[in-house]
Formats: sequence, structure tokens, C-alpha cells
Amino acid sequence: MSKRILIIDDEVSIQRSLAGILEDEGFTPVTASSAEEGFVLMEENVVDLVLLDIWLGDNMDGMTALEKITAMYKIPVIMISGHGTIETAVQATRKGAFDFIEKPLSYDKIILAITNGLRFAKLEQENRILRQGTAPKAILTGETPVILALKKQIEMVAPTDAWVLIRGEHGTGKELVAQSIHRASQSADQPMIEVNCAAIPEELIESELFGHEKGSFTGAHTSKRGKFDQADGGILFLDEIGDMSLTTQAKILRILQEQKFERVGGNKTINVNVRVLAATNKNLEEEIEAGNFRADLFWRLNVVPIHVPNLVDRLEDIPLLVSAVQKSLRRKALKEKIFSEDAYAALMEHHWPGNVRELRNFIERMVIMCQEETITANHIRLFLNPAGSAATSSSSGKSLSPFMEADYKTAKRLFEKEYLQQKLLANDNNISKTAEQVGLERSHLHKKLKSFELIQ
Repeated sequence: MSKRILIIDDEVSIQRSLAGILEDEGFTPVTASSAEEGFVLMEENVVDLVLLDIWLGDNMDGMTALEKITAMYKIPVIMISGHGTIETAVQATRKGAFDFIEKPLSYDKIILAITNGLRFAKLEQENRILRQGTAPKAILTGETPVILALKKQIEMVAPTDAWVLIRGEHGTGKELVAQSIHRASQSADQPMIEVNCAAIPEELIESELFGHEKGSFTGAHTSKRGKFDQADGGILFLDEIGDMSLTTQAKILRILQEQKFERVGGNKTINVNVRVLAATNKNLEEEIEAGNFRADLFWRLNVVPIHVPNLVDRLEDIPLLVSAVQKSLRRKALKEKIFSEDAYAALMEHHWPGNVRELRNFIERMVIMCQEETITANHIRLFLNPAGSAATSSSSGKSLSPFMEADYKTAKRLFEKEYLQQKLLANDNNISKTAEQVGLERSHLHKKLKSFELIQ
């Protein structure tokens, strides 16, 4: 498939000349006489590179258009001008232009600049994919029947284009299931665009999902592509879908059905082709009965339902999970500990209301704070009950309390993490109720829980 080059120039003769050159070289030229017309074409078609005139005789000049293109699209822009100066070229480069060519246009310079620009864009894409490929990939760990069944479901649904609703309690690994589906999907070579519906303030969620035009609201200093736009041709993961307001649910439903939308403050219709994965820890049937969730949105998302089991339903996986957590801690330069058989038995006795996330955080705390090389059942029980362990000592006389063994800064962070975890569990993992109880803004509490890895 030939590369599509967009020419934005208000001189028809320049458009025709450049289009002819590009056609001779095997490219597909697309022409526009104004920046506004160019943006319409970019929204309707995939464009690989833009040739942009600095001096446009319309409402938007080339420099303004350049800023908007670089903010919204990851494509190279080559500026062309009949009144070029060094100052203008430097300014264009600082604003994100890949190259700058003066008129009258040289055939060789144009082709060289385009070739270099496309090569640069390809290298950028390859580097992004390489970084994704070399980054450590979290995988579903476990060999119990419920996990093997879950892996089989993922294997069956991933290669299709079916939408998936992933359900399970906090900390079970719903995001991990979504990542596993993405890796085995036809869109594996593109990033999965993730949206945490619970973390975005209500007044900003439309802008986050659909994008906005410059000046559409206070603080909108530049135009911005939304998550739906970014996920075009790939996968959009809507996490905590049950926390969306009814107003946003209605707008989401329309877009999911029609696969088209307008940016906030814009009037151009943008068409997308997006596969949706959604996740929730809530019982959506109960939320529907309570009037908090739209039934039509539920049925639209619930094409293939996948349930992620609680840790208590697969306790036999704990030794494998402990091993996987310790391997991941090597990146933090933490030395692995030996877990005795009775330590594993003690771990399997615990209820784990925070599921795998709680186990992972607990194992990391044990590895950091327990001074002994071998972790036993006594260590497990003491660290699972830190409030009652401050006065408890090991046979060697060393305090086993994680707070007493740490410096002030570390102890303060450990206490805060333990405090918030217990409050969150006491409120059935409801962030809003927890925020109200501890006296924090919900968004501030969400950031803290995220930083402590108490939520994903």
C-alpha cells in the first residue's frame, strides 16, 4: 500500500506540481487548500506525512496548523515556504516540524525530505513496538482448574473481534486479563488504549474519551485527540466501567453503537473502528436494578463475559504466585527469600479480601522488612497482624514489626499503606466511601492507592 502524503497549500499550481511529483514516485497525494480542509482529510483518512505551506491565506496559518498536527497526530510534517528565513526555519523546527524546504521547490530535495521523514516515522513506530516487546510482561500465574479455564477463555476470544466484559473483585487481575487478550489479538502490534473510568473527574471524562478542540473550555490551550480516536483500528480498555455516571454512559453507548463521535467543542464527525474490552468489580445487574447503570449499555458490552476468580478460590496457586512476585522484585534489586512449607500453609489460611494484589503487596513487604533469610509461618502471622506485632520479638531478640525495623520515612509510608488498605477493605473496596471516611478527596485517594499499588 503506497504512502499517503497530504499537501496543504493555498496555491493550486503548487498542489498540482507536488501531486505530480509524488505520483511519479509511487506515493498517493491528497491535496487541501487550507489548514481546516487538511484537518478534515486527516480525520477521514490515514495520512503518513504532511507537506505544509507556512503562509496560508485562510483563518489558520501554517505555524498554528503545525502545532495542532504535532499535538494530535504522530506523523512527520515538512514545512514549505517562499519567504523562508533561518529564524522561520528554527521556529518551525522547535514547534515540531521534521524539515523545512524553501520555494522554488527542488524535486530532489522534496523526495529526499519525504523519504527521510517516512523512514524516521517508521523507526519511531518500530522503537515503540520494541519497547513494548522488551518490557516485562505480567502473565496469568496459576495451574488450578479455575485459572486454566480462564486461560482457555482468553485463548478462544482473543483472536476474534468480539467485545469482552471482564468481571471480578478488586485485585483479582482484570487488567491482566485485558492485557492477555490484547497480546493474543489481531491488534497486538498496536498499543491498547486504557481508560480508568473511576479516576477521571466527571467534568473531564468527555474530553478524555472524545478529545477536544482548542478553546472549547477553560484550560483547553491546544486541541487533543481522545482515547476513542487513539484506539482507532485497535483496542480500547474501559476499566471500572461501573463507576461512570449515567450521563456519560448514555454518550458512551451512542458512540459504541455508531462508532462515530464529535470532539468537545467541535462539529466534525469522526469515524472509528474500535474493539472494546471493559472491566468492573461491581454487580452490574444489581446496579441496573438500583438505577445506577444502563441495561442497554450492559448488553452492548456483555458480548463475551469473563469472570476472574478470587484468590480464595485458587489458594493452591499461592506458591506459584509467591515465586512470580519474587522474580518481579529482582528489578527492584531485592533479594529473594525462602518460604518454608508452613509459611505457604499460613498464607493459604488467610482470606485475602484484596486478592492477588493484596498478596503481592504483602510478599513485597515481607521480602523488604523481614531480616531472616527463611520466612516461616510465625513471620507470616506476625506481618499479617502488624498492629499486634510491635511488641513481639523473634528468638534472636529482633523486633519483627515492619514499622519498628524501618527508618521514619519508610515506616510512615508503610503505615499509610497499611492504614489505607485496611480502610479500603473495611468499605468493600469502595473508593468513594473510603475517601469520605478518611477525609480525602476521591481523586487524591485514588492517586495514593495507585502509588501504593493497592489498585491497578
